Amino acid sequence: TTEDEASTLNTAGGQIACRFQARDVNMVMGPAGPGTPVPFRVLIDGQPPGADHGTDTDENGSGMLSEQRLYQLVRQHGYVTERTFEITFLDPGAAAYSFTFG
Repeated sequence: TTEDEASTLNTAGGQIACRFQARDVNMVMGPAGPGTPVPFRVLIDGQPPGADHGTDTDENGSGMLSEQRLYQLVRQHGYVTERTFEITFLDPGAAAYSFTFG
């Protein structure tokens, strides 16, 4: 469901993908309702981020939405090139607001 300020996932398996060229990929998001954590998985160019994972993901790209806030999903090391970012929400109820890049 897309509204003025957010898009909310109604069924499991929803995905957002975008091309980016930045060191960091951050996203303002969280569970649509309190007390309903939502697991997610991040890929870079179709692969887990490994050492380029953010503070809110692990090397496999796994993370958990536990509250409404800014999540650091990718923190690249080394040379920055154009890449494809994907996030998949494994359960319904994720609310996504905006990307920021650093």
